[in-house]
Amino acid sequence: MVQSFSESRFAIIVAGGSGSRMKSDVPKQFLLLGGKSILQRTVEQFLAVLPASHIRLVLPARDQLIWTSLCDQHNFHCDVQLVTGGATRFQSVRNGLNAVSAAEGLVAVHDGVRPFITTDIINHSFETAARTGSAVTCVPVKDSVRLVSSDGSSQAVDRSQYRLVQTPQTFRLDLFRQAFTVDEQPFFTDCASVMEHAGFPITLIEGSYENIKITTPDDLKGF
Repeated sequence: MVQSFSESRFAIIVAGGSGSRMKSDVPKQFLLLGGKSILQRTVEQFLAVLPASHIRLVLPARDQLIWTSLCDQHNFHCDVQLVTGGATRFQSVRNGLNAVSAAEGLVAVHDGVRPFITTDIINHSFETAARTGSAVTCVPVKDSVRLVSSDGSSQAVDRSQYRLVQTPQTFRLDLFRQAFTVDEQPFFTDCASVMEHAGFPITLIEGSYENIKITTPDDLKGF
């Protein structure tokens, strides 16, 4: 029987980028995109699905004043709770998780610099996680893929067997809490790898090629 988590859906939006690969002195999440910061656009997509009180925005302490200043400049005021990030993504997500008091429900973790996420994908991730315990957004690989060995040689692999992982990554809250009780490991590249390490199965859902993570100046061309 599928549990109903409609009243207990939460989001943790993690934004800890420095802007170095953007060749900018401004952290990339605060760069303007069509007159709004990238991070504001991301938060707005989740506000279309969740009440502000159910969103945790994880930022480094040094960046929180920049965020509040940008919100004032753009008249963007909501009750999203700010959480201070950690030294790594794992620590930042765990800080965000600790700021969610509910014992049961669903939690979606999303990159603050993926502003093109759609409300349809967000809703689908919650619906899938309610049924299966997890929903990890991904897209098929479009390019040819080769596996490179340590000696420099390479061989072609079947790209149909590979997926590019995106966010949101959405999970049952009780399972997610269990997974994040462990010590951080170097192979924890995302929340799905933490859940997998804890022994929980991962369900993949279809994302979008437009749901890019803005990382370099090329990602902003055309906007």
